[in-house]
Amino acid sequence: MSKQKTNSGAKKRFIVLKSGRVKRGQQNHRHCLAVKERCRKRNSRQGAYVEGKQIKTVKILVGKQG
Repeated sequence: MSKQKTNSGAKKRFIVLKSGRVKRGQQNHRHCLAVKERCRKRNSRQGAYVEGKQIKTVKILVGKQG
């Protein structure tokens, strides 16, 4: 059986931490920033974590299942 390839789009977007949590970037911080409020833009600079059942899927895509 062949090896599972790492999804190149997922490896650019997600980081698996030592604790097993998966870190991701916040949404809504690419364009149309002039109409968004300052605190909304500031909060979207910070990272967030993948929640729930999606953690397992993301780990498989990144190649860190286990």
